[in-house]
Amino acid sequence: MMRPKVASGNITGRSTIRICASAKEVTLLDYGAGNVRSVRNAIKKLGYTIKDVEKPSDILKAERLIFPGVGAYGQAMRILSKKGMIDPLKEYLQANRPFLGICLGLQLLFEGSEESGGCEGLGIIPGQVTKFDPAQGLPVPHIGWNDLQETRPSTLLQAVGSQRVYFVHSYRATASDKNKDWILSNTSYGVPFVSTVNKGQVSAVQFHPEKSGAAGLDLLLSYLEPASAPSSSGRTSATTATPSSTGLAKRVIACLDVRSNDQGDLVVTKGDQYDVREKGGEGDVRNLGKPVELAARYFEEGADEVTFLNITGFRDCPLADMPMLEVLRQASERVFVPLTVGGGIRGFSADGKSYSALEVASEYFRSGADKISIGSDAVEVAERYIATGHADGTSSIEQISEVYGKQAVVVSLDPRRVYVSDPSQVKHSTVRTSKPGPNGELYCWWQCTVKGGREGRDIGAVELAKAVEALGAGEILLNCIDNDGVGKGFDLELVGAVSAAVTIPVIASSGAGVPEHFSQVFETTQASAALAAGIFHRREVSISSVKQHMADSSIPTRV
Repeated sequence: MMRPKVASGNITGRSTIRICASAKEVTLLDYGAGNVRSVRNAIKKLGYTIKDVEKPSDILKAERLIFPGVGAYGQAMRILSKKGMIDPLKEYLQANRPFLGICLGLQLLFEGSEESGGCEGLGIIPGQVTKFDPAQGLPVPHIGWNDLQETRPSTLLQAVGSQRVYFVHSYRATASDKNKDWILSNTSYGVPFVSTVNKGQVSAVQFHPEKSGAAGLDLLLSYLEPASAPSSSGRTSATTATPSSTGLAKRVIACLDVRSNDQGDLVVTKGDQYDVREKGGEGDVRNLGKPVELAARYFEEGADEVTFLNITGFRDCPLADMPMLEVLRQASERVFVPLTVGGGIRGFSADGKSYSALEVASEYFRSGADKISIGSDAVEVAERYIATGHADGTSSIEQISEVYGKQAVVVSLDPRRVYVSDPSQVKHSTVRTSKPGPNGELYCWWQCTVKGGREGRDIGAVELAKAVEALGAGEILLNCIDNDGVGKGFDLELVGAVSAAVTIPVIASSGAGVPEHFSQVFETTQASAALAAGIFHRREVSISSVKQHMADSSIPTRV
């Protein structure tokens, strides 16, 4: 079989990351969960070599230790315990040796967490980790770019300045009288939570510096080489831009639909209502560029996230789909914002062996993905959940969120509008529409589809979104077949209905044609992010123009 080819290359851009003059070594505690490749790539970009912790004694031998905790609290503590690493890690921390924890690597320093049914932590910092309260009216998980409120000056955070950094988590620690001497910064999301801790040489951050662009990489270097940390007067334009406002920013996501063309090359394409072939001639697959090059361009242009949708899925063996995995590996070396990948994440059998959706997702995470997106399989899972009224722990959503955390699981919906004259005619959630149907119908619902929109199912978008949230999904990618490639704006009624029905973040997709469409969806719905593809690929609209329009409209954005 002809395998799609992946091109590589290098770019230069506006990033002003400080690179070390000589290669040095840092020890990495990778216990085997989530995307640690991005942390590795960030460390290597800064001129350092990595020594992995292979046995417990390696922890105590480390000169500098980075602990990028990813996934669920209970799973992390179980793995650390099984590998005999808890005692040496505690000894290292109690000796005040150079340490940087990332995300879960911060939370594990506390006494325990209510995640995973309640779990004991390392007990270095007093306090318990608790879940964000959806009653605050904000989506949970907390996903996106937020700012830091420093409690005292520090070398570690000097490189960040007023820039936002990237968070993705459902649980958080809070400041108290017992741990206040540890708190270096707080961040607000409904209520304040701890975003940076530091005492002596032990530091940890709730956010992901390896996914926070140039400012995040500068923070990593400030930890690795505190003597070289920039003064405030020496910060570059990449780290001193004045934010449009404080608080969590609305995200602008660049999406790349990836598939192999008729010549066997892996290309980025874009369809009109899901048709990706040219209208004339031989009907070739539209080729809008090479995936890695475009992803790197979007990072340089300021995209808050990059999403790869492998629209051909896995037609043979998912774990052997090396070109897509190689795209992720190469992209993660050049793109220091979150990467999501979707397509073919499901259980399957090949050569007499069965593979679970969890194993497929794990391969994606190891290759550089931060989040995975589940499509058609989620529809079948939701149908089963609604029919039985309970979760059984066997679905792809449940398996993956249990190991990697719900923030790593995105569910992609492909609905189309169905008009009805009377809501009582259907069992689905309907809305009164401002765009009457062809026969004057005043109500509609959105039918979910599978197989790239070719097959409709008897389940509505609102019902499906509620079901997958209950099963453990952390985010909804909400497409719209009717609006795809049209350029007349997002389906605001659809986005409004779904985002109001769930407490997890919703990404609006399909239909953006001008910068105003992004501002419009944020002003009129509860969407947390908005995604576009073709207008960015073809340079019809720039990411910077979208963000400028959002800023001018007083919508929080990372600029």
